[in-house]
Amino acid sequence: MAVPIRQQAKIAGYIIGKKLKGEKRFPLVLMLEPLFQCNLACPGCGKIDYPANILRQRLSPEECLRAVDECGAPVVSIPGGEPLIHKEIGEIVAGIIARKKYVYLCSNAILLEQKLDLFQPSPYLIFSIHLDGLKQRHDASVNREGVFEKATSAIKKAKARGFRVNINTTLFAGEDPEQVARFFDYVTTELGIDGITVSPGYSYEHASRQDVFIGRNQSKKLFRGIFRHKQNVKWPLSHSGLFLDFLCGNQSYQCTPWSNPTRNIFGWQKPCYLLADEGHAGSFREMMETTPWDKYGVGRNPKCDNCMAHCGYEGTAANDAFSHPLKTLWVSLRGPKIKGPMAPDLPILYHRNEGKPADITLEVHSEKAEAGHSR
Repeated sequence: MAVPIRQQAKIAGYIIGKKLKGEKRFPLVLMLEPLFQCNLACPGCGKIDYPANILRQRLSPEECLRAVDECGAPVVSIPGGEPLIHKEIGEIVAGIIARKKYVYLCSNAILLEQKLDLFQPSPYLIFSIHLDGLKQRHDASVNREGVFEKATSAIKKAKARGFRVNINTTLFAGEDPEQVARFFDYVTTELGIDGITVSPGYSYEHASRQDVFIGRNQSKKLFRGIFRHKQNVKWPLSHSGLFLDFLCGNQSYQCTPWSNPTRNIFGWQKPCYLLADEGHAGSFREMMETTPWDKYGVGRNPKCDNCMAHCGYEGTAANDAFSHPLKTLWVSLRGPKIKGPMAPDLPILYHRNEGKPADITLEVHSEKAEAGHSR
């Protein structure tokens, strides 16, 4: 796991403190979206679907820091949109670091080289650069030529100036496991990145294309294939061993949406970063107390059927790690299991068609969903 011991210790101490207080629902990472505007139009993203008046809106530094204080999570991820477009992003990041929170500033890196002077290297600051593959694959993913070269150049400049730099990778339909493994080799050995965050693409309802997303079972097969092609390069994956084992189909996990609450220009988003049309709350407390959590998750809501994103399941893996330390140690030493039967999926509990019993399993439903995506 490519997370420094100091950072791991702070997060572990935070979790232990919450558990000692008897709190069952608490955040681990605040997803802070100060804007939706972006300088790319990726086909798998639904953020830029908003009208121009919404794309022009910004959270002020005061609103951002109030959200950080209100939430209390030890880690703050700043996605977008493209956060570097925000004219006060330097002030926002500095304020979060002053609170001793770990900041993952997500960016497509188009503006990173010219914005580096806004920041100072710090153990609390990590640039998380969107990179979906090698040149041809990444440029196709973001629907613009030349972005891969600009992003990799910015990564090298940031690394040379002493910044921590991660990449965040989203995998879509048509991925070649061997090519993904080669890409991870490249960013590890050639770019020297500090961490890799990877997740199968979630099917945003507002995305311009829906055929780019992959179903749940297909995702598991893809990740088993990626690890099957892993050679001697030690990838700095920024995930727990249990989450990686989950991606490979070996853990029957339910989503923990409250572990990654989202604050954006509309308020506190219910129930998570990925579902944009479920309503918003005026405060973190209101969001936690009024969101019908039991109505979301695998088998509970059709919108959640194919989601395996780390923002929903890394929190589940963290809780499992604290409950089963020996299992955690074994999986960490063994690595993700890539052969043999997969863990059973959770049952479908909702009624897709009124009047029909909810007796099909998620496995069957996911296969149907995949068939639909492949048309």
